[in-house]
Amino acid sequence: MKYVSTRGAAPVLGFTDVLLTGLAADGGLYVPERWPALPGGLDPRAAYAVTATEVMRPFVEDSLPAEVLSRIVEDAYRGFDDPAVVPLRDLGGGFWLLELFHGPTLAFKDLALQLVGRLFDHELRARGERVTIVGATSGDTGSAAIEACRDRESIEIFILHPAGRVSDVQRRQMTTVASRNVHNIAVEGTFDDCQDLVKAMFGDEAFRSELRLSAVNSINWARVMAQIVYYVTAGLSLGGGTSPVAFSVPTGNFGNIFAGYAAGLMGLPISQLIVASNRNDILTRFFTTGTMEIRAVQPTISPSMDIQVSSNLERLFFEMEGRNGAAVAELMTEFRSQGTVSVPVEKLDGLRALFDCGRLDEDETRSVMADVHRETGLLIDPHTAVGLGVARRQRRDPSVPMVCLATAHPAKFPEAVEQATGSRPEWPPWLADLNEAPERFVTMPRDLAAVEAHIRRCVGG
Repeated sequence: MKYVSTRGAAPVLGFTDVLLTGLAADGGLYVPERWPALPGGLDPRAAYAVTATEVMRPFVEDSLPAEVLSRIVEDAYRGFDDPAVVPLRDLGGGFWLLELFHGPTLAFKDLALQLVGRLFDHELRARGERVTIVGATSGDTGSAAIEACRDRESIEIFILHPAGRVSDVQRRQMTTVASRNVHNIAVEGTFDDCQDLVKAMFGDEAFRSELRLSAVNSINWARVMAQIVYYVTAGLSLGGGTSPVAFSVPTGNFGNIFAGYAAGLMGLPISQLIVASNRNDILTRFFTTGTMEIRAVQPTISPSMDIQVSSNLERLFFEMEGRNGAAVAELMTEFRSQGTVSVPVEKLDGLRALFDCGRLDEDETRSVMADVHRETGLLIDPHTAVGLGVARRQRRDPSVPMVCLATAHPAKFPEAVEQATGSRPEWPPWLADLNEAPERFVTMPRDLAAVEAHIRRCVGG
């Protein structure tokens, strides 16, 4: 399997080079040169790691021996606190919750990053190399990436988060890690500012080469590859892999829902993908009007979705444009220079054949959390509530199971959950001392030169 850039001008690479490279040299995102079919004979009763190995094997062929992939996958999911790894919970009426928060940092990012960290470590050891990972987080990616990369001798990791715009639990999960190879930077700005700084660092060829930059956020193809798996396991459980299943996804950077789209391209019968937004509804506006327009980011109780530039939408544009990299490059250049871009109605109609969308405001989000608690006794976090609330409005066919992705444990947002339901979620035992642990981070302006200088000092020291 080889990989091509969504902008068509970067070198074609194999899997391990794509893993370590992250962002393509032309500013695009890597995708497989072809979409493999799902392997036949997948068993709905198989262990998650077994299915994951089978689904991901075509993406790593010629780069990782089958036995190495199997060992890494088994190790990645061994520490999850539910034997199913991603259990399905029946809400009644054909609605299901796919619980993606049973990993070490209580968020769906663990499903990919526990694997990606181990893949990095394996490949870097084999090459005798070191890398500097830089990433931006709107809340959950940072802690999951840090947990996956902490104490690994071949990696220095720097995570940028928007100062004052993540929950206290999200921040502390990053900043209380005492490992010497972990560095946290609070940027005076929004998540989009953090993401722009990271992209600018990758665009600085001298800095990128000097520090051997790499990425573990959702611009890295390996993240998306790992996320495809839980769509497949849900489809196998509810439809046997042959009957249609629908999914609703609380959506920020578009990586999670693109993994569902990819599962569909591989043959999983997905009848509907719902893009669920909070007040930062650039994606809902795009799928409604065909115009993507950047507006100011509004802080919400679902901060991981407080985004106005959804990087992984570029991968969808690549498919929408018939895999024409030059057309995607032109589209993205217009968007970044003008702050807005539109797609023709016939292309939008093509996307709407599968995608629906909707948004919830803060009061509506709290109402969903309260309703679920009253009806089922369950506590759900605000992001999951957005996905479920929009699914209830946008569901096309009541006969098709609707899977709502539960992307974070409610304990990551205790104040918001308690305010909505009157019940405060309990933290797992391993987070019991999180409030007492000392924090380590620096606060910096939105200044590329200053951030690069700080990273150089840390790596050099």
